Amino acid sequence: MAVLPAAAAAAYQSAAKMGSTAASAGMSSAAESGAGGFGQFLSDALKDSISTMQQGEKMASANIAGKADIVDVVNAVNQAEVTLDTVVAVRDKVVAAYQSIMNMPI
Repeated sequence: MAVLPAAAAAAYQSAAKMGSTAASAGMSSAAESGAGGFGQFLSDALKDSISTMQQGEKMASANIAGKADIVDVVNAVNQAEVTLDTVVAVRDKVVAAYQSIMNMPI
């Protein structure tokens, strides 16, 4: 049973590294100067998503250890599920937009 939380934590850390790598590699000079922009917005949204999912994992682990209220656990896991659904929906839209662009005649 201890393998699952460790594997989940490793997956979250890997996703966080991808987000920070993409943010540092793909940001324009305006975003680097602190002006923000769409890239910064996406980077922040990705970090928020990862943190929400990590909170759900922490609450589930705390419940297993008997240290958390079931209502708090259900709320945290529900928020993580909604966040994951949102991330998947955005990913699907991005893939559909990419495919649409690739199918355009030149």
